[in-house]
Parts: sequence; C-alpha cells; structure tokens
Amino acid sequence: MGETATRTLNLLSLLQVRPDWTGAELAERLGVSDRTIRNDVTRLRELGYPVTAVRGPGGRYQLGAGAKLPPLLLDDQEAVAVAVGLRAATGIAGVEETSELALAKLEQVLPDRLRRKIRALTKATSAGPVNTSSNVEDPEVDASVLEALSLAIRDHDGIRCTYRGDHLELEPYHLVAWQRRWYLVARDPGTDEWQPYRVDWLQLKTPGGRRFAPADFPGDLTEFVVREVARTGWAVHARIRVDAPVDEVISRINPAVGTVEAHPDGGSVLVTGGDSLEVVAVWISMLGIPFHVSEPPELVDHVRELAERYAAALP
Repeated sequence: MGETATRTLNLLSLLQVRPDWTGAELAERLGVSDRTIRNDVTRLRELGYPVTAVRGPGGRYQLGAGAKLPPLLLDDQEAVAVAVGLRAATGIAGVEETSELALAKLEQVLPDRLRRKIRALTKATSAGPVNTSSNVEDPEVDASVLEALSLAIRDHDGIRCTYRGDHLELEPYHLVAWQRRWYLVARDPGTDEWQPYRVDWLQLKTPGGRRFAPADFPGDLTEFVVREVARTGWAVHARIRVDAPVDEVISRINPAVGTVEAHPDGGSVLVTGGDSLEVVAVWISMLGIPFHVSEPPELVDHVRELAERYAAALP
C-alpha cells in the first residue's frame, strides 16, 4: 500500500476514535503538514466519507454520518480481543452461530500474521461449562427481543407483554445483564412501581404500548437489581434465618447471592433464591454460620434429605 493511501487510512482511523480534531492535532499525530491533512480530507470525501470541517485557526474536523461504512481498522490487540469476544458469545439465542459467521469474515480480512495468532489461540484453548454453579441450564434470550426492548427504551415507547401469567403494560428504562440473565428494569405506570423483569420470562405483544415521558430512576440501578432479583427474580425464593449479625453475614456472601436484613429477635435474615432447590441449598451451606430453614416447604424437605444423606455418609 502506498504512503498516501496508508496515511489516509490512518487519518480515517483517528476520525473514528474521537469525534473532534483540530487540523494541528491531526498533523502532529500523522507527522505531516496542515496542507497534507486538508488534501487527505479531500481524498476521504471523494471516497464517500462525510468529513465535516469548521474553518478557523487550525481548522476542526469531524467524521459525520453517511451512506458508506468506514473500513474496520483494528490494531493487533483489538483484533485478538474481538475474536476472543466472538468466540465467547453466549446467552442470546442465535448469537453463537452469528458470532461464528462474523469471526469467519473477520479472519478473511486480517493480515496473515494476525490470522495465525488467532487460530493458534483458538486451537490451544478450550472453555468449560459457562454455568458451573447451577444444575439448571442458562436461559437463552432471543436477540430480536433484546433489540425490540432497546429500541423501546431509546424511543420511550411503552411495551405490552405477558410476564409469568400477568398481562402488563410497562415503561422500559434499562437492560441489565447479570448472573448470566437478562433483566429489563421498567416502571408500571398503573402502580408507579419499578421492577426488574427477567427477559426470558417476558413475551412481548404487538402492537406495543403508548409513548411516555421518561422518569428518572429513583436510586442506584445496580443495587436495585441485586436486591429485587433476590426477592422476585428467581424460580425458588427463600428467607433464611441466620444466627449472626447483618454485617457478618454480608461479609461472607457474594452480593449476587441475595440481601441481608436484621431480624427483630436478633441475628439476621438472608433473602436469597436460585433456579433450583439444589442451588439455594449449596449457597446457604457455604455461609459457615448456623442457619434455620422454614420456607419454602420444598427447600425444608430438600435440606432435610441432604442432612440424612450426609449423616449416612459418616463412618
């Protein structure tokens, strides 16, 4: 590739990574004169890339939106990172196959040295099960559902849906990916309540809901999702009485496990859940603190069965 063509591609790369450059900044980065920058900008425009310029001392340049898609310009580390990310894509129905197609296209346009590096990395590595903490398969979410929800969030369009048997009309606010699950944080305009809704439990209806004026979310979004998912976002929910103060229990759990409340008679209550009784039993057994299970009844029976199994295993 000639020097001029290489420099023009480098200029395009700079315009892609930052929204606004002065002519002097571009000239310094590329080691050329302001006049050369102006000539290269003209070449980009002739190729169909809408580079806008603001006249004045040094001039300023921006890459605007246009009909042509700029070439994908990645350095070595970026190319490897994209390839690894495509290999690891999970949790959305159809994405695995689409990722393989995208990776094949990426490998076709990579320099031979990078192609060899990525193939060596792929051949030399393998992945274990994505979810090793549960005996329940991770739910898959249709990519078209995530797309529809993201557009509704962007355009402030309400959604109509069925959620665990209930017919709802919601004002979508934000999507959160957490613990290999997707959640939609939304407001119910009828009750003014905010909730995280598991996307794999949600069926969208057509047409959607009414357009709405977005409201600010009241509080910390991440803390809200963790707290509410522990209370409503699992297939199995439990409130476990623990013989230890709140601070001690909190220090022993991962925030993903649940939330901890003070009990009026002393000790604390762990509000937790999981997609199976086995998962919940494992989590609470890892506390290392005496605990008492009273609900749900199915969990009481499962813990009793485990106790008998462990007792029978002793000499």
